[in-house]
Amino acid sequence: MAKRKGGMFRPARSNKARGQGVAGAGGFSPEMLRRAQDLQNQLAEAQDELKEATVEASVGGGVVSVTLGGDHKLREVTIDPDVVDPDDTEMLQDLVLAAVNEAQDRLEEMQQERMSGLTDGLSLPGLQ
Repeated sequence: MAKRKGGMFRPARSNKARGQGVAGAGGFSPEMLRRAQDLQNQLAEAQDELKEATVEASVGGGVVSVTLGGDHKLREVTIDPDVVDPDDTEMLQDLVLAAVNEAQDRLEEMQQERMSGLTDGLSLPGLQ
């Protein structure tokens, strides 16, 4: 549509003239949209893999060990019978707590490593 200015007609400026380029939706090129879709698929695949993963941690020289699933659910607790002292349950509680915390730290580290491998080099907000 033409605009009138000072008695003269001038053509409306195109998107390209406005500095918006000729890219698709919202100024993103089809290649950029394809790459974003690929990344989204890779992230979903990585999340599925991480849900199936497990981590193990043991403390006290192996007297207490736990297995934690990628969904953050405790899968297994193993306690050496020799460490069970009915008169000192606090020590056993501390060992179980330490093993679970260690497993959670390992799981978080594993998840961060897996996801950072996909998002390295990107400057997309919320993905770093």
